[in-house]
Amino acid sequence: MANSANTSTDQPTALITGASRGLGAAVARELAPTHRLSLGARTPQALASILGELPGATGWPVELTDYAAVARAVEGIERLDVLVHNAGIADLGTIADSSVAQWRNTLEANLVAVAELTRLLLPALRAANGHVVLINSGAGLRANAGWGVYAASKFGLRAFADALRLEEPALRVTSVHPGRIDTDMQRDIVAGEGRDYEPREFLTAETVARAVRNAVQTPRDAHPTEIVLRPIAR
Repeated sequence: MANSANTSTDQPTALITGASRGLGAAVARELAPTHRLSLGARTPQALASILGELPGATGWPVELTDYAAVARAVEGIERLDVLVHNAGIADLGTIADSSVAQWRNTLEANLVAVAELTRLLLPALRAANGHVVLINSGAGLRANAGWGVYAASKFGLRAFADALRLEEPALRVTSVHPGRIDTDMQRDIVAGEGRDYEPREFLTAETVARAVRNAVQTPRDAHPTEIVLRPIAR
């Protein structure tokens, strides 16, 4: 696995997907002082900025829906303490206007790819009695109009977490359900809604990342199964 800013070989290891920007990058910053990091994104170029900021981390560029490439990318990972599933897409719209391609692409990115990466890394996670953190959404608890496709993927992700928790009792599995977060993706969503963007309406990525860090650092006598965060208007 990667070397972190603190290169002690007895540090726990962490792999974070979707780590090039936004919430994933914020989680990387939170875990960097205590973990050896591998940071995932689609391309090496996407990781250049965060790796420049966290030079002890290692890039892990792979397209998560290219399952042959993912299988090659996990070769050599024999022990993994923390797996943070942050990568995903938000393709919104009504059910009436949805397409088969939209359903397939969303479920593939937000659910199938998560399940396959987790499956491939189970031996490494078991070796460490590891922790799987799944960045879900408020849409994984309640679906709203215009969010049906996305919500279905996140409801599925929650079910995946629940099943994994039961099937792998040596692992800790945490579903994090944040409300809407101030990120570039959120700006695109709000633009699509035809509204002005007000960052104060949303959670900060740093707040959600700190919740992830707190879950990871929870003493081993406790299992943080679900974390729900909602923004407070500022």
